[in-house]
Amino acid sequence: MSPVVEIVSATRLSAEEFGSSPLGVSLARMARDPRLVPHVVFENHDGLSAVYNERIESPDAADVLIFIHDDVWIEDYFFVDRVLEGLSRFDVVGLAGDSRRVPGQRSWLNSPLTQQPDHPHLRGAAANGDAPLAPVRFFGPNAAECELLDGVLLAARKATLVERHVTFDPQFDFHFYDLDFSRTARRAGLRLGVWPISVTHRSGGAFGSPAFKENGLRYFAKWGD
Repeated sequence: MSPVVEIVSATRLSAEEFGSSPLGVSLARMARDPRLVPHVVFENHDGLSAVYNERIESPDAADVLIFIHDDVWIEDYFFVDRVLEGLSRFDVVGLAGDSRRVPGQRSWLNSPLTQQPDHPHLRGAAANGDAPLAPVRFFGPNAAECELLDGVLLAARKATLVERHVTFDPQFDFHFYDLDFSRTARRAGLRLGVWPISVTHRSGGAFGSPAFKENGLRYFAKWGD
Protein backbone atom coordinates (compact mmCIF):
# COMPACT_ATOMS: atom_id res chain seq x y z
CA MET A 1 0.00 0.00 0.00
CA SER A 2 1.33 3.43 -0.93
CA PRO A 3 2.28 5.66 1.99
CA VAL A 4 -0.09 8.50 2.78
CA VAL A 5 1.34 11.93 2.05
CA GLU A 6 0.13 14.86 4.13
CA ILE A 7 0.45 18.46 2.98
CA VAL A 8 0.91 20.69 6.02
CA SER A 9 0.34 24.40 5.57
CA ALA A 10 -0.77 27.48 7.47
CA THR A 11 -2.63 30.46 6.08
CA ARG A 12 -4.07 33.70 7.39
CA LEU A 13 -6.99 33.21 5.03
CA SER A 14 -10.34 31.76 6.03
CA ALA A 15 -11.31 28.33 4.73
CA GLU A 16 -13.50 29.98 2.09
CA GLU A 17 -10.79 32.41 0.97
CA PHE A 18 -8.17 29.67 0.87
CA GLY A 19 -10.05 27.90 -1.93
CA SER A 20 -8.89 30.53 -4.43
CA SER A 21 -5.31 30.72 -3.12
CA PRO A 22 -2.46 29.10 -5.06
CA LEU A 23 -2.25 26.12 -2.73
CA GLY A 24 -6.05 25.86 -2.44
CA VAL A 25 -6.41 25.68 -6.22
CA SER A 26 -3.62 23.11 -6.36
CA LEU A 27 -5.18 20.87 -3.73
CA ALA A 28 -8.53 20.95 -5.52
CA ARG A 29 -6.76 19.92 -8.72
CA MET A 30 -5.12 16.94 -7.01
CA ALA A 31 -8.10 15.94 -4.88
CA ARG A 32 -8.56 12.61 -6.66
CA ASP A 33 -5.18 11.28 -5.58
CA PRO A 34 -6.12 9.03 -2.63
CA ARG A 35 -2.58 9.14 -1.27
CA LEU A 36 -2.71 12.89 -0.61
CA VAL A 37 -4.25 14.35 2.55
CA PRO A 38 -4.26 18.11 3.25
CA HIS A 39 -3.86 19.57 6.73
CA VAL A 40 -4.33 23.34 6.54
CA VAL A 41 -4.55 25.65 9.54
CA PHE A 42 -6.85 28.53 8.56
CA GLU A 43 -6.79 32.07 10.00
CA ASN A 44 -3.40 31.24 11.45
CA HIS A 45 -1.33 33.67 13.50
CA ASP A 46 1.14 31.19 14.95
CA GLY A 47 4.61 30.73 13.55
CA LEU A 48 5.17 28.09 10.90
CA SER A 49 7.44 26.14 13.24
CA ALA A 50 4.63 25.65 15.76
CA VAL A 51 2.20 24.49 13.07
CA TYR A 52 4.72 22.10 11.54
CA ASN A 53 5.79 20.65 14.89
CA GLU A 54 2.20 19.85 15.78
CA ARG A 55 2.03 17.45 12.84
CA ILE A 56 5.43 15.91 13.55
CA GLU A 57 4.32 15.20 17.10
CA SER A 58 0.73 14.17 16.28
CA PRO A 59 -0.03 10.43 16.45
CA ASP A 60 -2.53 10.71 13.59
CA ALA A 61 -0.17 12.41 11.13
CA ALA A 62 0.60 10.74 7.81
CA ASP A 63 3.68 8.69 6.91
CA VAL A 64 5.14 11.51 4.82
CA LEU A 65 4.84 15.19 5.75
CA ILE A 66 5.20 17.99 3.20
CA PHE A 67 5.56 21.42 4.78
CA ILE A 68 4.61 24.00 2.18
CA HIS A 69 3.67 27.68 1.95
CA ASP A 70 0.08 28.63 1.10
CA ASP A 71 1.18 30.81 -1.85
CA VAL A 72 2.52 27.93 -3.95
CA TRP A 73 0.94 26.60 -7.13
CA ILE A 74 1.76 22.89 -7.44
CA GLU A 75 2.04 22.36 -11.18
CA ASP A 76 3.42 18.81 -11.23
CA TYR A 77 0.47 16.43 -11.38
CA PHE A 78 2.88 13.62 -10.46
CA PHE A 79 3.56 15.56 -7.26
CA VAL A 80 3.19 12.67 -4.81
CA ASP A 81 5.37 10.40 -6.95
CA ARG A 82 8.07 13.06 -7.21
CA VAL A 83 8.19 13.54 -3.44
CA LEU A 84 8.34 9.80 -2.77
CA GLU A 85 11.10 9.41 -5.34
CA GLY A 86 13.09 12.15 -3.62
CA LEU A 87 12.62 10.55 -0.20
CA SER A 88 13.92 7.25 -1.53
CA ARG A 89 17.30 9.00 -1.84
CA PHE A 90 17.28 11.75 0.78
CA ASP A 91 15.87 12.07 4.31
CA VAL A 92 14.65 15.63 3.71
CA VAL A 93 13.69 16.92 0.26
CA GLY A 94 13.32 20.49 -0.97
CA LEU A 95 13.19 22.44 -4.22
CA ALA A 96 16.35 24.52 -3.98
CA GLY A 97 19.30 24.90 -1.67
CA ASP A 98 23.00 25.35 -1.13
CA SER A 99 25.49 22.50 -1.13
CA ARG A 100 27.66 24.30 1.40
CA ARG A 101 27.20 26.54 4.41
CA VAL A 102 29.39 29.59 4.99
CA PRO A 103 29.71 31.27 8.41
CA GLY A 104 27.42 34.29 8.59
CA GLN A 105 25.07 32.96 5.92
CA ARG A 106 21.61 34.55 6.23
CA SER A 107 19.82 32.59 3.51
CA TRP A 108 20.28 29.46 1.44
CA LEU A 109 20.60 31.64 -1.68
CA ASN A 110 23.26 34.26 -1.02
CA SER A 111 26.83 33.98 0.18
CA PRO A 112 27.84 36.40 2.96
CA LEU A 113 31.23 36.60 1.26
CA THR A 114 29.84 38.29 -1.86
CA GLN A 115 26.21 39.19 -0.99
CA GLN A 116 25.36 37.50 -4.29
CA PRO A 117 23.87 34.08 -5.17
CA ASP A 118 26.28 31.41 -3.99
CA HIS A 119 27.21 30.02 -7.41
CA PRO A 120 28.41 27.40 -8.25
CA HIS A 121 27.25 25.81 -5.00
CA LEU A 122 23.50 26.30 -5.48
CA ARG A 123 21.28 23.35 -6.34
CA GLY A 124 17.76 22.78 -7.68
CA ALA A 125 15.20 24.95 -9.45
CA ALA A 126 12.00 26.87 -8.72
CA ALA A 127 9.66 29.30 -10.42
CA ASN A 128 8.63 32.59 -8.88
CA GLY A 129 5.90 34.97 -10.06
CA ASP A 130 2.40 36.35 -9.68
CA ALA A 131 0.76 33.63 -11.77
CA PRO A 132 1.19 29.90 -12.37
CA LEU A 133 3.83 28.70 -14.84
CA ALA A 134 6.09 31.63 -14.06
CA PRO A 135 9.69 31.74 -15.35
CA VAL A 136 11.91 29.10 -13.79
CA ARG A 137 15.19 29.86 -12.06
CA PHE A 138 17.63 27.01 -12.48
CA PHE A 139 20.07 27.34 -9.60
CA GLY A 140 22.16 24.23 -10.22
CA PRO A 141 22.06 20.43 -10.51
CA ASN A 142 18.93 18.65 -9.36
CA ALA A 143 18.66 15.41 -7.39
CA ALA A 144 21.65 16.79 -5.49
CA GLU A 145 22.71 16.86 -1.85
CA CYS A 146 22.54 20.13 0.15
CA GLU A 147 23.52 21.61 3.47
CA LEU A 148 20.74 24.22 3.47
CA LEU A 149 17.26 24.01 1.91
CA ASP A 150 14.71 26.66 1.00
CA GLY A 151 11.69 26.42 3.32
CA VAL A 152 9.01 27.00 0.68
CA LEU A 153 8.66 23.20 0.48
CA LEU A 154 10.24 20.63 2.78
CA ALA A 155 9.29 16.95 2.79
CA ALA A 156 10.32 14.16 5.15
CA ARG A 157 9.09 10.90 6.61
CA LYS A 158 7.49 11.49 9.99
CA ALA A 159 9.18 8.43 11.51
CA THR A 160 12.62 9.70 10.49
CA LEU A 161 12.06 13.07 12.15
CA VAL A 162 10.69 11.47 15.32
CA GLU A 163 13.46 8.88 15.59
CA ARG A 164 16.20 11.50 15.15
CA HIS A 165 14.42 14.11 17.33
CA VAL A 166 14.36 16.64 14.51
CA THR A 167 11.77 19.40 14.81
CA PHE A 168 11.42 23.09 13.95
CA ASP A 169 12.52 25.61 16.56
CA PRO A 170 9.49 27.71 17.61
CA GLN A 171 11.61 30.82 18.15
CA PHE A 172 11.86 31.10 14.34
CA ASP A 173 8.32 31.85 13.22
CA PHE A 174 8.43 32.92 9.57
CA HIS A 175 12.15 33.56 8.97
CA PHE A 176 15.28 31.44 9.46
CA TYR A 177 13.16 28.40 10.37
CA ASP A 178 14.40 26.67 7.21
CA LEU A 179 18.09 27.33 7.86
CA ASP A 180 17.68 26.24 11.46
CA PHE A 181 15.77 23.09 10.45
CA SER A 182 18.40 22.25 7.83
CA ARG A 183 21.21 22.52 10.36
CA THR A 184 19.27 20.56 12.98
CA ALA A 185 18.63 17.78 10.46
CA ARG A 186 22.27 17.70 9.33
CA ARG A 187 23.46 17.61 12.95
CA ALA A 188 21.21 14.58 13.43
CA GLY A 189 22.90 12.84 10.50
CA LEU A 190 20.10 13.27 7.96
CA ARG A 191 20.76 13.70 4.24
CA LEU A 192 19.22 16.79 2.63
CA GLY A 193 18.66 17.10 -1.08
CA VAL A 194 16.77 18.89 -3.84
CA TRP A 195 14.47 17.07 -6.22
CA PRO A 196 12.81 18.13 -9.51
CA ILE A 197 9.25 19.14 -8.62
CA SER A 198 7.38 21.75 -10.66
CA VAL A 199 5.85 24.58 -8.60
CA THR A 200 5.52 28.36 -8.76
CA HIS A 201 6.01 30.39 -5.60
CA ARG A 202 4.15 33.69 -5.59
CA SER A 203 5.99 35.47 -2.77
CA GLY A 204 9.38 37.04 -3.17
CA GLY A 205 10.10 36.85 0.56
CA ALA A 206 10.63 39.55 3.15
CA PHE A 207 14.41 39.64 3.41
CA GLY A 208 15.65 42.64 5.33
CA SER A 209 12.36 43.31 7.12
CA PRO A 210 12.42 44.04 10.88
CA ALA A 211 11.01 40.55 11.60
CA PHE A 212 13.70 38.99 9.39
CA LYS A 213 16.44 40.87 11.25
CA GLU A 214 15.02 39.89 14.66
CA ASN A 215 14.92 36.21 13.72
CA GLY A 216 18.44 36.53 12.34
CA LEU A 217 19.74 37.76 15.70
CA ARG A 218 18.14 34.77 17.43
CA TYR A 219 19.52 32.40 14.80
CA PHE A 220 23.13 33.55 15.16
CA ALA A 221 22.79 33.65 18.97
CA LYS A 222 21.77 29.97 18.81
CA TRP A 223 24.30 28.70 16.30
CA GLY A 224 27.16 31.16 16.76
CA ASP A 225 27.95 31.53 13.05
